[in-house]
Amino acid sequence: MKKYILIMLVFFWAIPSGFAQLKLHSFEEVTQLAKANPKPIVVFIHTSWCTYCKIMQNSSFKNPAVIKKLNDEFYFIALDSESKKEIMFNNHLFRFKPTGPNTGIHELATALATINNQIVYPTLTILEKDNTIVFQQHSFIDDKALLRILDELK
Repeated sequence: MKKYILIMLVFFWAIPSGFAQLKLHSFEEVTQLAKANPKPIVVFIHTSWCTYCKIMQNSSFKNPAVIKKLNDEFYFIALDSESKKEIMFNNHLFRFKPTGPNTGIHELATALATINNQIVYPTLTILEKDNTIVFQQHSFIDDKALLRILDELK
């Protein structure tokens, strides 16, 4: 009986509780989706080792109002700047560029996260429907500030 109750608890805990999920897209998906439904693109440039990136992922991008706004009015892409995957975007192939034996940065992260000749993580870049950069900011952005930014750009 205890085993049955434990299994049921695990089962119900694993079922989503109705909270909205942030829709993640790839650059290739956005290129296709934008043909029928053009929207601005929000790109969150991060790394796996960045503490502030993780905090932002687990706070700012978990806010239900932020999720709703991003899902309804934007395409959202999370770009790991150390990804080795080739990305086709805006009719250009972007690749990972090694900077040492176990280090490097993706060309697309360089293109989207460079501000004043620096790349800092996290970086939030927003592209207009024609893929021009309309907003860039280095550093952590809390959910309230993120909502204000998204409201101003829309």
